[in-house]
Amino acid sequence: MTASSSDLQLLWASLGIPPDWVAAHGLPVYVEAQALELVEIPAAVSGKTMLLSPAAANAWQEMQAAAESDSVSLLLISAWRSIARQAELINNKLAQGMSIDAVLQRLAPPGCSEHHTGRAIDIATPDAQSLTEAFSQTPAFAWLTANAGRFGFTLSFPQNNPYGYMYEPWHWCFQD
Repeated sequence: MTASSSDLQLLWASLGIPPDWVAAHGLPVYVEAQALELVEIPAAVSGKTMLLSPAAANAWQEMQAAAESDSVSLLLISAWRSIARQAELINNKLAQGMSIDAVLQRLAPPGCSEHHTGRAIDIATPDAQSLTEAFSQTPAFAWLTANAGRFGFTLSFPQNNPYGYMYEPWHWCFQD
């Protein structure tokens, strides 16, 4: 789905996202990647395939191999996701009773997620709970901090990031 600005405005309204929220937070709107390739089907995430843009897929595979050669295990737990899937994730959080303000500290509005580009990845390691700040205390995070830039990846949401998202040490984006 490549959403127009008006489609996104309608989607945001249906989720309870205030009309000026995206602009007030300075969020970019991303076009969904059209060229994607299968990176892996992780055993730890049953039934889920991981897709990335070709350049990001190549960079991820090189980075993962380099980490492995340094005895660091990097697990890909999330990659490309559609605008529709982003809306579904937000709806799920709202159905669990979270307020839209709380949800938007954890999830980008549909159309504003780097995952739509096919360049963003969420990384875990076997020795830490996934998608928590505890990842920042792992050897995997230390390795990424020192080496991810060599492969074109940057940490998207450090502490006190300008978008108001929570600290996400697991979320890295390939800059092509």
